[in-house]
Amino acid sequence: MADALADLLETGEIEQLATGFTFTEGPLWHPDGFFYFVDLRVNRLHKIVLGQAAELVLDPTGEANGTTFDLEGRLVMCEGGKRRIARMNADGQVEALVERYEGKRFNRPNDVVCKSDGSIYFTDPGLRVPLAERELASAGVYRITPDGKTSLVADCEYPNGLAFSPDERVLYVANTRWTQYIHALELDSAGALVRRRIFADMSSDEKDGVPDGMKVDVEGRVFCTGPGGTWVFAPDGRHLGIIRTPEVPANLAFGGPDLRTLFFTARTSVYTLRVRTPGQPHPWYRTRR
Repeated sequence: MADALADLLETGEIEQLATGFTFTEGPLWHPDGFFYFVDLRVNRLHKIVLGQAAELVLDPTGEANGTTFDLEGRLVMCEGGKRRIARMNADGQVEALVERYEGKRFNRPNDVVCKSDGSIYFTDPGLRVPLAERELASAGVYRITPDGKTSLVADCEYPNGLAFSPDERVLYVANTRWTQYIHALELDSAGALVRRRIFADMSSDEKDGVPDGMKVDVEGRVFCTGPGGTWVFAPDGRHLGIIRTPEVPANLAFGGPDLRTLFFTARTSVYTLRVRTPGQPHPWYRTRR
């Protein structure tokens, strides 16, 4: 691994936790001691305790992809196949959280994150929906307020993974198709867009991987899966290096009791790697303590 990453890693040893899946995605740490993840192409939700076999939680999922929690600890999922954001209640029942914007169906919601005020932000790229079936003219980043109102935060080319800066004033959004880069959407205190800029260029000659899932650690470093592995950026956008795993990941999450275990969802497998700096705790974790 690159020298610039050496101080960030507790160890260079990457551990494969489980394999035999079709396309893993949607990683999320639960403070009860396990990670959620989805097997996207067979519509299944799993959970895994470190050192144990994966367990099936939900089958089918509606082609779930990105996941997060709301402030009550309920699992929120981007159900691409059903073109909606869904929520799984404590009894395991799944219900729609939002399916339309201004009366029009979403394209194929991809990834989702929760802000500390309870707002849910998600990406909705349009490329994978046939043109004749699209009801929204463009792809975008949306916000669901705690009282259930949905608004468009920003139009994007092909928005994918997203994550907040530690102060929640910047929402990073990975752009996957055509040009490969990370947006920085600067927000006001109410969560509305103030301005936008390019945070990092992720164009590459690497043949495998695109800008996709993203997380931020407590010091503001941005970890984004992309060409060749997981790209790591300093808060000012400097490229620090690429964490290379046996399979190129589509997403990642910080977890473990100290939030210093990086969990990668990478094609047919899931992997872990220990780092020195913890990831940002989900807002629900803070209310739960």
